[in-house]
Amino acid sequence: MRSRGRATRQLAQLYATSRTFVNVTSFAIDQLGWPAIGRAIARDPRFILAVGAMDQHGPHLPLGANVLIADRVAQAVSQRVGILRAPTFSYGVPISGDPFAGTTGLRRKTLHRAINELFASWEDHGISEFVIITAHRYEPHLEALLMASTDASTNSVYDLYQIDVRDVLESDPENEHGGELETSLLLHLAPELVHMDEVEDFVPDAKALRKYTRGRGPAPPPESRGVVGRATRGTREKGEIVFERYVREIAATLGETSTHQAND
Repeated sequence: MRSRGRATRQLAQLYATSRTFVNVTSFAIDQLGWPAIGRAIARDPRFILAVGAMDQHGPHLPLGANVLIADRVAQAVSQRVGILRAPTFSYGVPISGDPFAGTTGLRRKTLHRAINELFASWEDHGISEFVIITAHRYEPHLEALLMASTDASTNSVYDLYQIDVRDVLESDPENEHGGELETSLLLHLAPELVHMDEVEDFVPDAKALRKYTRGRGPAPPPESRGVVGRATRGTREKGEIVFERYVREIAATLGETSTHQAND
């Protein structure tokens, strides 16, 4: 078994011989060289990973809606707080039995193992705290992320849909899928991907809603065309307010800083 302490010291020596960490315009590791990444870790050993889900959201929204929402929040939080982030992991645990074309994902134990292996590798480079941001309200998916762990690091999971935005919306976001909340977010983040000419509402009664709800998330029946809720109420303005609240609350929890502080 190799010595993690010796490896960390060797990396620290390599980082010390590199130039000062300047002109950072992104904290995305896929856009940085290893010396810049090493210096960023030396300043702040936290690390953001967004985890999405390839899950249908009705005929009017893209299959990757959860991926895009988590990715954009992670980008904004990373820049606001000044910590590194990984490329977004696009596949989560899908709602079982989903008949809609293209929906796919991983089993809970597969997602758990994949995240664990990624974390173990990054931990060897000095990461001591992982921040997972996800936008997929399905218990097996969340359980896989919450159980991810390594030898010495800590793990925090931010489920965006647990942040209270009911005051912004006309509908209850707990009882929707592809409805007002997600339609509003996509109208703000990627309006070119939203087809409002295809939008439909589907509002089952309380008994039917209980039947459709599995793992904390409504599982849309085929006759709904993939939507549960009032998607027609979605607006760009609501989406902007919700998005900013997501970013602000997570950044406040992590401790905001300005990116120029990392350049000193």
